[in-house]
Amino acid sequence: MTATEWITDTALVLIVFRQLREGRLDHRTFLLPLAIVAFVAYSYLDSVPTAGNDLVLIGALTGVGAALGIAGGLYTRIRALDGELLIKAGAVSAVLWIAGMGARMGFQTWVEHGGGADDVARFSLAHHITGRQAWVTAFVLMALTEVVTRVATIYVRSRAVRSTLTRPVLGTAA
Repeated sequence: MTATEWITDTALVLIVFRQLREGRLDHRTFLLPLAIVAFVAYSYLDSVPTAGNDLVLIGALTGVGAALGIAGGLYTRIRALDGELLIKAGAVSAVLWIAGMGARMGFQTWVEHGGGADDVARFSLAHHITGRQAWVTAFVLMALTEVVTRVATIYVRSRAVRSTLTRPVLGTAA
């Protein structure tokens, strides 16, 4: 892994660690993770391989990313206090986020430095995965989908919480 990859992955993990402490839900909550994955997508998604079973691999890992992101967003607490929205990642959310990011980092480290390249090559050959770019695309889209679905889930949930702030209390004049 390059230094840029380590920095990017670490930054994504630190985003959730930052949310372990309750803080204000604001534009940074959404923009920072989206900016990081946009950079990663721009850097690594040259093409989307479609030969053999490449799309099956890409679809499967993208689905895993979506499941992790939605679950992570659901296990993030959002509450209103004094007209502000506060966010706090729960333990389940943090574990899911770290599991997704850690799985990608672990896989890449194992392939590059742990002797896994031959195993992945054999697996790819046996399952008609055409090469390295299919794996890169699958893992990048997994990360991108995890981040986007987590942020989208938090956004949708925050809108629902925010709507309760503007409803008048029964028996009061509007």
